[in-house]
Amino acid sequence: MSQHSSLKVSGKIASKRNVLKRYERIELLKKRKKWKDGDRGTGLPKTKP
Repeated sequence: MSQHSSLKVSGKIASKRNVLKRYERIELLKKRKKWKDGDRGTGLPKTKP
């Protein structure tokens, strides 16, 4: 039995995510020079992509 075409999902995410994962937030803070080596990964400030 085949799958109906309306149930198939595309390979890409349709919309841009507005929530970053922790490692993405740390990378962004490093780019903005607001992250020092040895800082804790919990309680990170809010960031916008």
